[in-house]
Amino acid sequence: MNQTFVKSVTEQLPQLSLMQDEPMKKHTTFRIGGPADYYAEPDVSQISKLIEIAKACDMPVAVIGNGSNLLVGDKGIRGLVIGIGKGLSEIDVTEAVAQQSTAQDFTAQGNGHIITAGAGAILAAVAAKAAEASLSGLEFASGIPGSVGGAVVMNAGAYGGEIKDVLIDATVLTAEGELKTVTRDELDLSYRHSIVPEKGYIVLSARFRLTPKPQDEIKAYMAELRAKRVEKQPLEYPSAGSTFKRPEGYFAGKLIMDAGLRGYSVGDAQVSGKHCGFVVNKGEATAADVLTLIKDVQETVLKQFGVKLEPEVKMIGEF
Repeated sequence: MNQTFVKSVTEQLPQLSLMQDEPMKKHTTFRIGGPADYYAEPDVSQISKLIEIAKACDMPVAVIGNGSNLLVGDKGIRGLVIGIGKGLSEIDVTEAVAQQSTAQDFTAQGNGHIITAGAGAILAAVAAKAAEASLSGLEFASGIPGSVGGAVVMNAGAYGGEIKDVLIDATVLTAEGELKTVTRDELDLSYRHSIVPEKGYIVLSARFRLTPKPQDEIKAYMAELRAKRVEKQPLEYPSAGSTFKRPEGYFAGKLIMDAGLRGYSVGDAQVSGKHCGFVVNKGEATAADVLTLIKDVQETVLKQFGVKLEPEVKMIGEF
């Protein structure tokens, strides 16, 4: 135990709940992961001070959202894990006024409405809020279990839509502890990529520009997408979503299926029989099981088709 760190947090952030040896399987959709030395879910007024205290104590800091795209090592995570959750989950809808601009500035064009969402808000909840306000643009995200912050970090997408299609900007905490607004273009969003990790930013909130549309049409499309997910995705088991990135010119799931790996298992980790692009936890899968399975799938697909599959799931902690 780092007594100095614990004492500093207790004295300077008395309202913050600091957990020790917190099982990370409680904070990932995979339901896998060993303990974090320390775990906390600060609100926006606490996060900067918490990071400052951790740095003063030479403590490593990892930041996670809803844990929907994470595989945490069986030995856990050393240092402090900050969960961006309920303390940063506000969702607000405001009307956007058209502005004059000679530049091709996405943030200053056209009428519409803006949704501002905290980084801890679940993306599906933001999409639902938009639908209730008769605003279109986030329907693709209605089934994504990740948080807004994580969605910005990886430019989350589904069914032909991506965060970059509707994002205006994001408010971030820089590595130097300063608040900064970063535009969509500055974030350099591309397939499952942004500059957030390399800059050491922590996303605190994001703004999205949406378009008015009849509510019944929005909800009908969301229901259609929901039916597709239920039919095609293994929602009945814990997973981290799509395990592999889409290789150029191919679909990862089809390559894995064609390689004869449907249902392939290592321990309780299994290539889903419903969708081969998903690795699921059938019960008590370990991170080691998942890693071995991923390696086996990569080697088999490379040998049979000459295609190298890259994991989409992020791996953190000690394995």
